[in-house]
Amino acid sequence: MLFSSIVFLFSFLPAVMILYYLLPVRFRNVILLLASLVFYAWGEPVYLFLMLLSILFNYFSGLDIARNLQDKRAAKRSLVFNLIINLAVLGFFKYEGFVLDTLNGILPVHISYHALPLPIGISFYTFQILSYIIDVYRGNVKVQTNLPNFALYVTMFPQLIAGPIVQYADVDEQLASREISRTKFGEGSMYFIRGLAKKVLLANTSGMIFTEVSGLAKGNIAVMTAWLGAFAYMFQIYFDFSGYSDMAIGLGKMFGFEFNMNFNYPYVSKSITEFWRRWHISLSSWFRDYVYIPLGGNRVSKIKHIRNLLIVWFLTGLWHGAAWNFVAWGLYYGVLLIIEKYLLSPVLDRLPDVVRHIYSIVLVVIGWVLFFSSSFGQAADYIRVMFGAGAHVFADRESMYLLTSNLILWLILIFGSTPLVHFRYEHMLRSKKWNTTIINSVVYAALFIVCIAYLVTETYNPFLYFRF
Repeated sequence: MLFSSIVFLFSFLPAVMILYYLLPVRFRNVILLLASLVFYAWGEPVYLFLMLLSILFNYFSGLDIARNLQDKRAAKRSLVFNLIINLAVLGFFKYEGFVLDTLNGILPVHISYHALPLPIGISFYTFQILSYIIDVYRGNVKVQTNLPNFALYVTMFPQLIAGPIVQYADVDEQLASREISRTKFGEGSMYFIRGLAKKVLLANTSGMIFTEVSGLAKGNIAVMTAWLGAFAYMFQIYFDFSGYSDMAIGLGKMFGFEFNMNFNYPYVSKSITEFWRRWHISLSSWFRDYVYIPLGGNRVSKIKHIRNLLIVWFLTGLWHGAAWNFVAWGLYYGVLLIIEKYLLSPVLDRLPDVVRHIYSIVLVVIGWVLFFSSSFGQAADYIRVMFGAGAHVFADRESMYLLTSNLILWLILIFGSTPLVHFRYEHMLRSKKWNTTIINSVVYAALFIVCIAYLVTETYNPFLYFRF
């Protein structure tokens, strides 16, 4: 079930909200848990059993680790066993085909297998479970003895499918008690509608441009067309994923939870280092806390620090998808971050902001080509066209049409990916003696109506990160 669907907006969510607010407080976690299970089973009924087994295994595993904390060797054995099982399940469903295809390309024999559909959200909820298990072992959080509360942490539908990745320490107390108020509900509603507008009005529209460009015959793409297609994907994936994150944060507020920010206008960055402080913050934080720092972080020799960065970014790429282009995408950023830290940082600091921004955007766009391509060869061919090799002209009728017919959209995408629009709107409300509640109600109601009108009339409505 998609957040940006009529069924969710006018059937599922209202029903859950009515029950959540009308029933006594002691039933709220149960209502939210049952709603989350229904939400997941709506699209993945078979894999609901996998999730329930995962909840039970990790609940009792957490209890076992906590019980053995005085005996570090026993606790460590339990932790290692848990990590092996969780990563094996994730690996089997997500990477079986990738590993066997790779072996089939190397070995003289062919290993046949039956491709299984990927359980939606398995990468996200597995990482959430691992954060809980590791933090229990470290003694950073108390073990959760309430099974329904633990199950709610794993399955909470606002962020179950595509994050943000919520570390257990951030919601431990909220699972037991949280503030519910009209103000918080209103803030959550505005977050949700902003995210819905990002997804429906901006991501979907820019996605249609990318689909059009990617469908063109490879030998007939102009340089400008290739760049416009890559920019369209850059905006699509940002508004798609940040829109989902905003909707998740908004829904969390409506149910009384506070989730951390997942995107902070990454396309205003002036370096790749800054970009990754602003993009998919919850994933970067997870790898920092559970991989990078345990490896030694930057408090090691230069060689080991480079090793640590390459390991983290290899795993970051692999987390995103079971294909070598995703691994290349991760290592691409790992290499860029190493170059920035040890070579380019003094040079970048002296450059004008506009030059640093262009430098960052160009490298990010190239990275997205690696990300959306189905193979190295396809990515290399596309990048060559972007830089003039293999393109028949710099610009043609197709590229000029894509540019001029979507000029207003391009401007909206550019300004919408910066804090300028939102900050100016907030400044206007603060500087005028207006009733901000009424203004916000009118603006966000109009935005919601426009989104619904789009959903009723259009059929293009994918969530890109559902496949990760």
